[in-house]
Amino acid sequence: MALLYLLGLLVALTGMVVLDRRFRLFFWADARRAAIVLVVGVLFFLGWDVAGIGLGIFFRGETSFMTGILIGHELPLEELFFLTLLCYLTMNLFAAVSRMLGRRRPSATTHNGTAAGGDA
Repeated sequence: MALLYLLGLLVALTGMVVLDRRFRLFFWADARRAAIVLVVGVLFFLGWDVAGIGLGIFFRGETSFMTGILIGHELPLEELFFLTLLCYLTMNLFAAVSRMLGRRRPSATTHNGTAAGGDA
């Protein structure tokens, strides 16, 4: 039972990979850029967590669903996977919404339902 939370995070990450691959959202659209964005995002949030822990704001919530492995003071292993999931989900969502909004924009060749340059 100690691996349940980590297993849930890994299942969710797998789902993000499947969605990404199916719709070419993030890594399958541009792997180099995606890797940079993901690493920068995870490092930012890890720094945020470390700062919060150092200031006494964040504490590790001990449950029987976690491995108990720490990668830093009050920083559980699962946090790294959670932050990766959070960043990956955000970028997949951003790419999907951008794509959907891009499809709804009117074409440059039409204006008010008439062809550009045509007589109405």
